[in-house]
Amino acid sequence: MQKTLRSPRHMRLIQLIVDKRKEAGMSQSDLAEALDRYQSVVAAIESGGRRVDVVEFLELAEVIGFDPHEIIREVVAISRENETASKTA
Repeated sequence: MQKTLRSPRHMRLIQLIVDKRKEAGMSQSDLAEALDRYQSVVAAIESGGRRVDVVEFLELAEVIGFDPHEIIREVVAISRENETASKTA
């Protein structure tokens, strides 16, 4: 199994979470406060230096206001595209 930290799937997940946070008009500080975490934790997640577990992901979805299923579908689609591209190369 490949490492997941900073993998294409991980980076896509992070980008989608950041996009959703910004669409919601939230700063990292706003999100951290809503999660009862330090802003540095949010920054570590968004920089790719920290994994997001399933429970944290669901909390992020609730606080930011996005559909977690939509994000997962997009991450899976990116992974499938990467697999297809590597098989045809």
